[in-house]
Amino acid sequence: MQISNRDSVHSFDGSTIRELAGPAWTAARHQSLAEAIVPAGGQTLEHRHLETEEIYYFVGGRGRMRLGEEESDVAAGDCVVIPPGIAHKLWARPDGDLVLLCACAPAYSDGDTEMIIRPGDGS
Repeated sequence: MQISNRDSVHSFDGSTIRELAGPAWTAARHQSLAEAIVPAGGQTLEHRHLETEEIYYFVGGRGRMRLGEEESDVAAGDCVVIPPGIAHKLWARPDGDLVLLCACAPAYSDGDTEMIIRPGDGS
């Protein structure tokens, strides 16, 4: 049995995403699970995964999410399914971090991730 704990897992390149399980280092072969923290007032880079389906489950804080062309408020307890190929982005409210679990199937891969640039989108 392999048990990982978020406090003992190193974040990627000093970012606020920590992979808790995935093929690179656990027995998981077809999926991955990560914790992401968007700091208060911060935002993620908009991106999409060409083949990977993703599920975001929000466990703390409040913010906004863009999924395709649709935007909505999100908060702890909310769950959002992100189909492959659909661009998505998060913003945390200024009063606290937005914390979520990210499940990917197939497992997350940098090669499957495409960044989206929208002119003037700093909001």
